[in-house]
Amino acid sequence: MPGLLCVRTMRLILVGFGTVGRGVAESLLASEPELSVAGAEPRVVAVVDPVVGSVRREGGLDLGTLLRLADTGEPLATCPGAETVAGLKEVLEVAGGDVLVELTPTDLHTGEPGLGHVRAALKAGLHVVTTNKGPIALAYHELRTTAHKAGLQLRFEGTVLSGTPVLNLCEAGLAGAGIREIRGVVNGTCNFILTEMEGGTSYATALSKAQHLGYAEADPSGDVEGLDAAAKVLILANSVLDANLKLEDVNRTGISELTAEDIQTARMAGKTWRLIARISQGENGWEAKVGPEEVNRADPEGSLTGPENLLIFDTEALGEVTITGPGAGRRATGHGVIADLLAVHRNVS
Repeated sequence: MPGLLCVRTMRLILVGFGTVGRGVAESLLASEPELSVAGAEPRVVAVVDPVVGSVRREGGLDLGTLLRLADTGEPLATCPGAETVAGLKEVLEVAGGDVLVELTPTDLHTGEPGLGHVRAALKAGLHVVTTNKGPIALAYHELRTTAHKAGLQLRFEGTVLSGTPVLNLCEAGLAGAGIREIRGVVNGTCNFILTEMEGGTSYATALSKAQHLGYAEADPSGDVEGLDAAAKVLILANSVLDANLKLEDVNRTGISELTAEDIQTARMAGKTWRLIARISQGENGWEAKVGPEEVNRADPEGSLTGPENLLIFDTEALGEVTITGPGAGRRATGHGVIADLLAVHRNVS
């Protein structure tokens, strides 16, 4: 019938059912009306996790039950109708999925286990959506080529600003705008610490507070030494600007050496310190940098407080385009995955 929306089932395999994985499951449940309007019906047919267990069900698993079991420490195998599986290899052989949603923790040294998961999924003919920075930061061009040759989608909105739609904005809204530079604040932990220090708090106390609130890990070095921001700026450079940079090409400095005196001196001058990620043209092509910079308090970067993130795109056609929003959090990351699933649905349909 004319005007009748054709609903397409998307069989999902979730790899990782920790904090991020459960956040994605919650987002899938909460977004059912919006997904339905778009003609998409995601159905989780398998979950793979080394801690809570790996299970599959051909007709789809009940996400509410899986969340209750995981939150109470019970194995997912006790979910009614669920069949236990050994791991991703077996799931790819028997589950019949359409999209692999890779949600394991980031490792920026090897990219594993996420990189192996993404490679296996593309080889098996599945589209991939991931929030894991490791595979995209370390092997973007390889993975993009593999996906393109197979006619598959590789989506990773959640790797840069969590759910704030930066990569989708670049793909559609800024296409053809002539991006000359990208700069901004892409690590909420550092921004929170610097905001606290500006109020008179010591670095150690601000870091401890960030850890207590869940903004920083027990080992905060990835954030405060700029490695997380470097991975994000690398993903932007390679995927948006088609650069061919590696992690070691990013000129990186963290915030741990900033002193209270540095903070207060800048404050007296009407300025503030921010960890700025920057991609700009150099003599030999695109260059990427992460490091503390003094910025005017009235500037977008200077007025940004707490764990929020911000990116500014300097373009030939539009001048400066600024986007700001949450750069972390269970709900925000879940939204990023939903946006990517809808993009897969639109492109495949």
